[in-house]
Amino acid sequence: MSGGQSPQNQMEKGIDTMANTNTTTRKPTKRDNFTALLNLSEVKADPKLVEFITHEIDLLDRKNTVDKKPTKTQQENEVIKTTVLSAMESNRLYSISEMLKEFPVCKDMSNQKLSSLVRQMVLDKQVERVEDKRKAFFRKVSA
Repeated sequence: MSGGQSPQNQMEKGIDTMANTNTTTRKPTKRDNFTALLNLSEVKADPKLVEFITHEIDLLDRKNTVDKKPTKTQQENEVIKTTVLSAMESNRLYSISEMLKEFPVCKDMSNQKLSSLVRQMVLDKQVERVEDKRKAFFRKVSA
């Protein structure tokens, strides 16, 4: 074998080629740890500990099920996206820099911020992306 080591050489040098091939171990979560604690006989014997652990599990449940409303910035971004979309003409291609110059809502915005918002609009299928000579242009999707 040219250019590499033979399997025999690898074994002689102590190189394990099969190490960690299909072992995926998951780090235990807080819930896993609290549940494991509840199963210990020493913990079951102490009602205060049981109460504390069940309270912690309840807090984890509540944290995961709370309906999260959009942040103030997310709400502002939605308004900007709607305004940009309504300002776009159908069947016209816009670059990010053209949008920054032409749309009043974008005047004080950075190129990166508008690019991010337009990308979200592409993901929402409100705008489509077209590349011409390696430059990205965007067009309003006609309904």
